[in-house]
Amino acid sequence: QVQLVESGGGLVQAGGSRRLSCAASERTFSRYNVGWFRQAPGKEREFVAAITWSGGSTVYADSVKGRFTISRDNAKNTVYLQMNSLKPEDTAVYYCAAEFGTLRLSQDEYHYWGQGTQVTVSS
Repeated sequence: QVQLVESGGGLVQAGGSRRLSCAASERTFSRYNVGWFRQAPGKEREFVAAITWSGGSTVYADSVKGRFTISRDNAKNTVYLQMNSLKPEDTAVYYCAAEFGTLRLSQDEYHYWGQGTQVTVSS
């Protein structure tokens, strides 16, 4: 059982930056691949980025490539999502999720989820 807690959300102006954190209390968290997803009002939840348990591989959605960076610090049991050059269309609730095995891009393949953190980008 892995419990995930996201933090770092808030209100930011377009063009600004924000760093989200996904923390787990379990030491086994370092063995999990982690993905970030987001859900905007009235839209389905979508993939944002994912990172392998070692941090050696990352994948990004085209919409955030070059602006967002996913990273992790396994000593702190934390995965980060650095978001730069934010746009109003990045406004959403951001969720982190964890799973074993191969790196996954589909939300249906993630078993453990956090409660989400709201990011609002004003124009």
